[in-house]
Amino acid sequence: MPQIFRIGPYIVYFWSNESDPLEPIHVHIAEGRATANGTKVWITSRGKALLCNNNAKIPAPILRNLLRVIEANSADIVEKWLAHFGEIRYFC
Repeated sequence: MPQIFRIGPYIVYFWSNESDPLEPIHVHIAEGRATANGTKVWITSRGKALLCNNNAKIPAPILRNLLRVIEANSADIVEKWLAHFGEIRYFC
């Protein structure tokens, strides 16, 4: 799973097997290492981070901070998504 960046003990990553057709752009977050049950965050066309689910059960205050970091790095995330998947769609 391609790691985008690390924030403390949390890894922000893409899941390489994202279905066909490709899902809209999003990242996963997990503590320690990439997992299939990571928290899922959509990236909007305006660079906002929308929580899809919190499967990793990240505590709310930590999750809020992680969402802010994801938004601050959304342009870099979009660039890495395009490089990895070759196409992009947005949830909204």
